[in-house]
Amino acid sequence: MFQILLDYYRFPACFTDGVALTVDRASEVGFFQFGPATVCYGRSRCGVAPSLAGATQFDAAKAVRCDRGALSLPFSFDEVIDNLRLERYRNGMALGKELFGVSTAIRKLYYLFREGLSVRVRRRLQKIYFRDWEDLPFPSWPMDFTVDNLHEAFLRLLMESSGITKIPFIWFWPDGSSNSLMMTHDVETAVGRDFTSGLMDLDQSYGIKASFQVIPEKRYEVPDEYVRGIRARGFEVNLHDLNHDGNLYRERKEFESRASRINEYLRRYEARGFRAGAMYRNQDWYEAFEFSYDMSVPNVAHLEPMRGGCCTVMPYFVGKIVELPLTLAQDYSLFHIMDDYSTDLWKQQLTLLKERNGLMSFITHPDYLVERRARDVYEALLDHLRQMVRTEQIWVACPGEIDLWWRARRDMKLIPSGDGWEIVGPQKERARLAYAIWDGHRLRYELASHSPRETARS
Repeated sequence: MFQILLDYYRFPACFTDGVALTVDRASEVGFFQFGPATVCYGRSRCGVAPSLAGATQFDAAKAVRCDRGALSLPFSFDEVIDNLRLERYRNGMALGKELFGVSTAIRKLYYLFREGLSVRVRRRLQKIYFRDWEDLPFPSWPMDFTVDNLHEAFLRLLMESSGITKIPFIWFWPDGSSNSLMMTHDVETAVGRDFTSGLMDLDQSYGIKASFQVIPEKRYEVPDEYVRGIRARGFEVNLHDLNHDGNLYRERKEFESRASRINEYLRRYEARGFRAGAMYRNQDWYEAFEFSYDMSVPNVAHLEPMRGGCCTVMPYFVGKIVELPLTLAQDYSLFHIMDDYSTDLWKQQLTLLKERNGLMSFITHPDYLVERRARDVYEALLDHLRQMVRTEQIWVACPGEIDLWWRARRDMKLIPSGDGWEIVGPQKERARLAYAIWDGHRLRYELASHSPRETARS
C-alpha cells in the first residue's frame, strides 16, 4: 500500500515495515480535499462531492490518525494519485464548454473544414474556444503540484508514524542535477519540416539538443534522409500522432487500428517516443502502443483543447510506458491565444519548477518559429535557458535520455552499507543519495555531502 510512494522516492522499503497502514474509504467516488488547498478525487470516508465546487466541504486531513507504528487514512493514497495522474477526475468535472474534448461531431467538423479556413479565422475560433481558460479552478495555473504535494504529505505522515526524521532516497535526476530540461519540436506542416535544419542550428548554438515529432501520414512527406539528417546531428525523431486529424481516441476499434499503424511507423523510423495531435489522450488505452515514452499529457491543460492535466511535474509510469509531462506553456498558446510575445510566463513557470526539482519540458513548433517575431522570443528563451544551465545544476537532455534514466532509477535500490547506504542497479554511477528530512514543521531534501535544498513550505 506504499508502492506509489516508494516508486516516487525510491527509498528502502524497510522504512515502511514498522508502520501498519489502514485505509477506511467509502464506495462513492467524488471530490474532496486534503488540507485547505489540495484537491483529491476518489473515495473517502469523510465524504465526497459530485462536483469540484463542493470539495471544500470534505477535508480528509481531519480524519487522519497518526500514532507510533500506526497510520490511518480515510482514503486510498494510491487510488487518488492514479486518478489525478491518469486524469480520471475529468469524469466528475463539468466539461460542457470543452466542445473539442467531449464532442466527436464538432471536432470532426472542425478538422474537415480546417484546411479551407485561413490562419486568421482558425486563430479567432481558437480564441473564442479558450476565452474562459483563466476561470478554470483546477488544476492550478500556471503550474499544478497536487500530486507532488500529496507525495510529500504522505511521506511526512509515514515519518511521523514511524518516529523518524530522516529517510534516504535516490535523487530524482542524474549527477545530482536539480532539474532536467527537455526541448521538443512538433512539426505540423511542410513549412516546419523545411525549417528543421535551421532550428537545429539555432538550438545547437545555445547548447541544446531537442527531439522532433513528425506526422507520418497525410500532412507532408517524411523522407528517410530527413530522419537520418536529424539523428546524424544528435537530435531525436519521434512520432506526432498518425495524421493529426483529432480522431485518434474517438472510439476503441478505430483507435486500435491506428495504434497498429503508429507502431509500424515507430519501427520504420526507429523511434521510441510519441505525442498525440493537439495533446488528445486516453492513458487507459496506452497498452496498445509499443513506444517507450509518451509526451501527450500536460501538467495543467487550460490552454489545450482537452482540459485537465496530470497535476505533477515529475515523469511517471503508465503501465510499461514512461509519461514525460508537458510542464511549460506551448509557444502557440503563448503567441496566438494569450497574445504574449515575451518570455515572462516561461520564466515564471521555470522558477516554480526549479523550486520543486521538476521536469522542465517545452513544446515549440518550427512552423511558427519561422516568423521573425516569434523566433526572436524563442532566442530570448534559449539565452535565458543557457544562463540557467550555467548557474544552476540543470541536466539538459533529450526525452529518450530522460526515459532511460527514469527506467534505470526505477530499477535501482538502496542497500545498507556500513553506517550508510549504497545505490545498486543500472546507471548507479550517475545516481546520487539524498535525504528527506522532517523537522516537525517542514520537509526538505538534502543531497548527501551537499547543502540542503528546501522543497516544501511550512
